Amino acid sequence: MDHLTENVKKLLLLGIGAAATTAEKSKDIIDDLVKKGEITVDQGKVLNEELKRKASNKVSDAMLNRVEKLSKEEREALKAKLAEMDSEEEEEEKKQED
Repeated sequence: MDHLTENVKKLLLLGIGAAATTAEKSKDIIDDLVKKGEITVDQGKVLNEELKRKASNKVSDAMLNRVEKLSKEEREALKAKLAEMDSEEEEEEKKQED
């Protein structure tokens, strides 16, 4: 299970890192185009949102692809770990409500 937990962490960090890097780079490119007057600020905002959405979709697809390659045992362990995390989150939310 520890091996799976470590792989899940790596997968999530990879996805987050890829999304953050892509979003940051696209924002820099769009800001540069706005400065050069090649696109308007509004066009830049729309383009940036579209690029973020596409990057997010690619990361989601990559993560799904990785999960699909897990063995049945690894998927079951992942389900158990996610259920555990959900339970911990619910407990934390209840504590905050009190």
